[in-house]
Amino acid sequence: MFPLNQPELERSPAPLPDKEKALDLYRTMWRIRAFEDRVYQYFEAGRIPGTVHQYQGQEAIAAGVCGHLQRRDYITSTHRPHGHAIAKGIPLEEMAAELFGSVAGCCRGHGGSMHMGSPEYGMPPASAIVAGGVPIAAGIGLSCRMRKPGSVVACFFGDGAFNNGAFHEGANLCAIWDLPVVLVCENNFYGASTHLTLANKIPRLAQRACSYGMPAETVDGNDVFVVYEAAGRAVERARANEGPSFLECLTYRRCGHSRRDRNQYRDKQEEQFWLARDPLELARDRLLRENVATRAELEVIEQGAAAEAQAALEHGERAAQPDGEEALRHVFWEGSQ
Repeated sequence: MFPLNQPELERSPAPLPDKEKALDLYRTMWRIRAFEDRVYQYFEAGRIPGTVHQYQGQEAIAAGVCGHLQRRDYITSTHRPHGHAIAKGIPLEEMAAELFGSVAGCCRGHGGSMHMGSPEYGMPPASAIVAGGVPIAAGIGLSCRMRKPGSVVACFFGDGAFNNGAFHEGANLCAIWDLPVVLVCENNFYGASTHLTLANKIPRLAQRACSYGMPAETVDGNDVFVVYEAAGRAVERARANEGPSFLECLTYRRCGHSRRDRNQYRDKQEEQFWLARDPLELARDRLLRENVATRAELEVIEQGAAAEAQAALEHGERAAQPDGEEALRHVFWEGSQ
């Protein structure tokens, strides 16, 4: 396995943004964590149908990248989309309703967990196909370049997507056409249960991205301020029509791959190292250490996120269920007009 003393984790800390932005990033991470924790509890109790792929542990990436995005910008996501959706601004109530298959959901119950999204908020429904969002991001990026100059696309995917042809085709399109796309690899070291070293010979995936002629860097994906700083450079390039960038964020999911996966395949020393680097705790410690906020201020954010998540799940469970005809709406089927 790759050594635990990752050099990218030993760099000098990134400069903090102003207090308002720093607390906004902290709030986004807590909203993601609180929502995911409540979803897990509901799912384990058998109250949410289908399956879920959760995001606990990777909150700093969604928050740090989307912290630079505007309503006019876009993101594409994966089978693990909840954190991205929250960071892009989709209301928790709509997300919760979607998980319960309600017509009040952001996709009217058609998408569920793995296809979360809302074009209204710049997030087309997530693609559960590994690497499937990369060529979609290239297409949206081309549309932005032609029709909405200044808009950018952030494309999220995992390390498991890196050996998929769709990634390489999409990345190459972004490069040769200088598309305003930021390719964000959430490298949590496992494609389902397969460790990164069993599928790649190189220690850093950013090395391969450089072969497409785009800037690429590897950063600490558990430090929201590091991600925010690096994403700022990439988004600025995209807005200036200078082409795509690749951002490899080293992180670690605190949950299993999906459903009731208990992570029995993970090395215990590796797991201990990474779980001790919780992105929420890292951010809290720094905000307190540098006197950006008081403990009371942070507790208000944390408690508010928990209350909002609980209210959203309660709303979702009560939301109206579709009638049979809804299954034929907004989809293509043989005989449709």
